[in-house]
Amino acid sequence: MNIFIIGATGFVGGALARHLSAQGHKVTGLARTTSAAAALASQGITPVAGDLDEHRPTVVEAARDADTVVYAAQAGPEQETATVRDLVRTLTGTGRTLLFLSGSGVLVQRTAGAWSPDVFAEDDPVTPEPLAAYRKAAEDTVRAAAQDGLRAMVIRPGLIWGPGDHGHVSMVYRSVAATGTACYVGEGLNTYSHVHIDDVTRLFCLALEKGRPGGLYHAVAGEIPNRWIAERVAADLGVEARSLTPQEAAGVWGEFGALVMAVSGRIRAVRARQDLGWQPRHTDMLTMIGEERLRRLATPAG
Repeated sequence: MNIFIIGATGFVGGALARHLSAQGHKVTGLARTTSAAAALASQGITPVAGDLDEHRPTVVEAARDADTVVYAAQAGPEQETATVRDLVRTLTGTGRTLLFLSGSGVLVQRTAGAWSPDVFAEDDPVTPEPLAAYRKAAEDTVRAAAQDGLRAMVIRPGLIWGPGDHGHVSMVYRSVAATGTACYVGEGLNTYSHVHIDDVTRLFCLALEKGRPGGLYHAVAGEIPNRWIAERVAADLGVEARSLTPQEAAGVWGEFGALVMAVSGRIRAVRARQDLGWQPRHTDMLTMIGEERLRRLATPAG
């Protein structure tokens, strides 16, 4: 199969590109720079020079030549909206496959560190987080295209962890460098469902194999309150765990990072399990605690 991955140099797209290439598929990947192109080529992935701004027509042309297109980019709202629109318009009626990587950030709740009882399966109605409204709109555009001769699906994982991630565990380690303590927001009982990168990759492959047009598939293996993460990091480094106000959190992680660390985002993977037979193999995100790459983040710069 000829598979074109937009976002092949990123965390999820890169893992997927390497996996599919190892399975014998012909994989091409978008590369915005010559160094990115060289990195892809060294992994046996054919680079396509382009971007989601001025050179978007090149991206759309590469999509037209593929059997399957995977959108796994981390782009801004305007670039993502325009790219999804162009991809759907180009691929409609072809019977080809389009997989769109979203995330449970579209449905998070701003709880300021408090626990929420709400947990969402794929078919449950959601009120989009305002900052992610464009992403929910892109999801809807992709899924609606399945009615017009396009095998279009959405993959919506929780917090993705694994080698090289930049998720909540790494953010808590970074808070130690900034404050000398392992930090969480408010009560720290807010919970973000999580899933390992290898399990996300397997879900993509199952969707390629037997996903239904218009399908939405969650990926989740467990959930851990942020305070528990901070307490484990504190124990690893021999420091205290500490609650921050939202204002203090902005000083540690920036405004957006503080928001990420204060929300609740709980999901269930009902369709992924029932329709695709997906089961996570990695269920304990806290197994990362103590990794040297993370401990280095706790060292103040300079």
